[in-house]
Amino acid sequence: MNLPNDVQPAGRWLILFILSICIVLSMTTWFSATAVIPQLRDIWSLTPTLSAWLTIGVQVGFVIGAVGSSVMSLSDIISGKRLMIYGSIGAAIANAGMLLTDSAYLAIFFRILTGMFLALVYPPSLKLIATWFTKGRGVALGALVGAITLGSASPHFINAIGGLRWEIVIVATTLATLLGALILQLFVHEGPFPFPRAPFNLGRMGQVFKNRGIVLASLGYFGHMWELYAMWAWFLTFARMALIEQGVGDASSASFFTFAVIGVGALGCAVGGILGDRWGRTATTSLMMGISGMCALLAGFVFDGPLWLLITIGLIWGFTVVADSAQFSTIVTELGDPMYIGTALTMQLGIGFMLTVVTIWLLPLAATHLNSWQWVFLILLPGPALGILAMLLLRRMPEALKIANGNR
Repeated sequence: MNLPNDVQPAGRWLILFILSICIVLSMTTWFSATAVIPQLRDIWSLTPTLSAWLTIGVQVGFVIGAVGSSVMSLSDIISGKRLMIYGSIGAAIANAGMLLTDSAYLAIFFRILTGMFLALVYPPSLKLIATWFTKGRGVALGALVGAITLGSASPHFINAIGGLRWEIVIVATTLATLLGALILQLFVHEGPFPFPRAPFNLGRMGQVFKNRGIVLASLGYFGHMWELYAMWAWFLTFARMALIEQGVGDASSASFFTFAVIGVGALGCAVGGILGDRWGRTATTSLMMGISGMCALLAGFVFDGPLWLLITIGLIWGFTVVADSAQFSTIVTELGDPMYIGTALTMQLGIGFMLTVVTIWLLPLAATHLNSWQWVFLILLPGPALGILAMLLLRRMPEALKIANGNR
């Protein structure tokens, strides 16, 4: 039964909690290979390029899946719950495929498949939880992105335990993803504020690009994504090199540090959601991108110490780099036509993840050229700069009054 927009349904916070658990479990496969690259580099004699592609493969697969889903408008035709279950099962199977090969090239193929299936998990989850919230939607979507963040960080925690073979990490993340699918099937359903189902229509993609508010929100998101996943993907390597430079810690220390840096972003997402709803999304995103961009600038200066300052900047960066992520998607749900919300969200995410392929590929190339990881994060600075500009332009538009109940 549908409810009026000013009536908030009972049980919405429980559904958010359960769905967040499902997302944490399902998204563990995203960085499962990245977390064990140090082991695989020795076992498979990986070159820097092949090492990068074990991470890039997921991003490429996600883009393929997201673009394909957008073209076919799957998120506006098929229920989000069903898409998420199919995607979780597919991602688990593809992730487990790494256990069946000793070829880096075949492993990269399985990583691409993993990303394609995860494109059926992440975007539909945002639309699904939006059917439970008209008020507090920024907090709700922030909680989901926080769950994605925690799920992405968890392979580093598993790997940091020490003494575990890489196969154990892959098996653990595969089983976690299957458990996420089971919980989805048993306990999650669409809320009382559903978006209308729409037939397949290629013209819907054109409608998305005609909405200036969505275009600016997406440009902000693209700047955000230029920075986010490259930082997540290569912070472990940066941390290991920095700790070696300072003569402290070991591989496990670097993994724990990376888990903490990425994992603290879950708290950042919650705070970002609260600020977005109360203070305004354009202001919140601009602030977070400003701080994270400053951390990207400062990272090189603390590479060789002091350790306490490296840890402090790392944690602040991890908190802010993802804190604004959900706000861009929330703006799309507030400014977009309900008939194409799913398509708009998937397109925004798909293009954003396409950009991550570029930066994830660039950073190790820069490190090889410079013969050091100390200054590579400077490549990420244009992203926050573009994002801040886009959000400040959006804030000046009349349509911005629709954002966060008038808080812009």
